[in-house]
Amino acid sequence: MNGLTVRWSLTDAPDDVDVRLRDYVHGTSHARFTGMDGLAYKTWRSVPGQWFEGCYVFGSDEERVSFQETFTATAAESPGSQIIGSAPILIEACEVVAIAEGAHGFTPLPS
Repeated sequence: MNGLTVRWSLTDAPDDVDVRLRDYVHGTSHARFTGMDGLAYKTWRSVPGQWFEGCYVFGSDEERVSFQETFTATAAESPGSQIIGSAPILIEACEVVAIAEGAHGFTPLPS
């Protein structure tokens, strides 16, 4: 599977950045990526005060490359960058070796 990781540093971000990012994901970003062509799934991860990250899995390498090229060209102006106050520190393609769904199941809603 074709993954992509996009990570921002939060070390110099505004004090309220964690709340603002959570509100943005719940209010806008989640809906933008739900049902997106070529995307198998996306997760948003954060360690408050340290980093914020989007993890993507695409159906094909071509779909991942296309998204990565488009995103990289505008990464510094992306909503996440605007909220954080800086561009991503990492945009990295990767291989997702496997995905396992546990007994608790997967809830595709913002939490």
